[in-house]
Amino acid sequence: MALGTATDAHELRFDAGRHCLDLLATTHPGERLDSVAVLRAWINGAGLVPPGTPLGHADTTWLLGFRELRARIDPLVRGALRPARTGTAYDRALARLNEIARAAPPAPRAVRAEDGTLVRRLDRPPECAALLATVARDAVDLLTDPAARACLRQCAGDNCPIVYLDTSRGRRRRWCSSEVCGNRVRVARHRRRAALAGAAHGK
Repeated sequence: MALGTATDAHELRFDAGRHCLDLLATTHPGERLDSVAVLRAWINGAGLVPPGTPLGHADTTWLLGFRELRARIDPLVRGALRPARTGTAYDRALARLNEIARAAPPAPRAVRAEDGTLVRRLDRPPECAALLATVARDAVDLLTDPAARACLRQCAGDNCPIVYLDTSRGRRRRWCSSEVCGNRVRVARHRRRAALAGAAHGK
């Protein structure tokens, strides 16, 4: 599996509503997890570890592990959107998800910061298997919770595969992001109206 080229960590998104869905979003519009540095940024940005947790021991095996987990979660989440979509590949993905979820996640503890406030710290540097298990368990929780599954939506934006959890009032959210896909739709509508008005005026 090619590791690709460096991606700006600022392009990572954490607005899908669940860790597992944020991981799926790292494939759009292209591969986001294309370096260990970006994976470290994703782990921190997703809040899988307390701020400031050292991740210098992460290497390319971590990158491949998170990409594999992402590939297993994808058919399961899309199957939840269209429950009739099952089969051998689905069953293999489910078995692997459950296997990954068995590892113990890192245990946080409360410690005093310099200003006296309590902050989270881990007992030891997190291992890849434990962090993968945290995301896998998040996916298990999502897929086995009927209320959460009912809130799953695929973005209505053109060619956008991102799946998100719609927790908006009235469950009327249409896009993965109003600022990204929603804005594109609004701009496209404006251009169509302008073009129609221009054509009508030209007549």
